[in-house]
Parts: sequence; structure tokens; C-alpha cells
Amino acid sequence: MTTSTTQRPLKIIAATVVILATVAWLAITGVNENKSYYVTISELSAMGTKAYTRHLRVAGNVAPGSIHRNGTNATFALLEQGRTLNVVYQGTEPPPDTFKDDAQALAVGTYSKDGVFHATQLQAKCASKYAPAPGTTPGTAPASPVTAKPASMTITR
Repeated sequence: MTTSTTQRPLKIIAATVVILATVAWLAITGVNENKSYYVTISELSAMGTKAYTRHLRVAGNVAPGSIHRNGTNATFALLEQGRTLNVVYQGTEPPPDTFKDDAQALAVGTYSKDGVFHATQLQAKCASKYAPAPGTTPGTAPASPVTAKPASMTITR
């Protein structure tokens, strides 16, 4: 056996190991960068210094009168079980239309040492409250039902 035939499998094995190691490294770092922890405002304040190094998701109700919009950015406060969290949203899209006072909102971003949550994504829960039309009772027929008139047919020869 010549040396060129023995070196060929070693080169293939070495290239395979390098490729697999690179793919594994990309997968691990990609997962760690995109991972975000869901925490409540109470849990956020109890996390200590860990809160400053993690990508977080925090939910709560928007405090009435706290929304201040500026283009695609907004500042507001989230309330949850008597605790308040000031949020600064700086995103590429404006806050959603359902983002209003007392709406449930989810902010995704990082918590800074100054006590402000810096959000890069903002979601507001859609209203799921469907009320009946004024003057009607749920589960009853409309006040003036529409009735269809039978169509008259004429046959011509």
C-alpha cells in the first residue's frame, strides 16, 4: 500500500470531524443566543444579577396612562400583582393596535441595572371579549328578524 492511499482516508476523516465540530458549535451558540426565559415581575426582581445577563420575556397589564409613544418606540409600565416594571420598547415596528391601557402585554428583551426593562419585541393580547349589541340579551334572537320572501316564478313559452 502506498502512502497516498493511506493518507486519503485520514484527510476525509479530518475534514468530517472539522465539519461536524463546526455544525455542533453553531447549533449550541445559536440556541443559547435565541433562548429567552419567561418570568413574572416578582421573579425578575428576585433573580438578582442573573437578570442582567439573560434574554427575558415579561408579561403584565399595561398601567393606565403610562404609554408614551414616539414613532416605533414607546415607554410604559407593566403591572403584575402590585408590582410595577418600567419598560422602554425600541423596535423596528410600532406597538400593535391592541396595545392600550389595561391590555395584557408581553415584552421581550433585557433587564438593565437601572431597573428598566429594554424590550425589542412587544406583543399585546387581542381582546377576546365579545359583547352583545346594545339592547339585546345574549342567546336570544335579534329584535327584528329578517324574513325572506318567496320568489315568484314565471314560465314563458
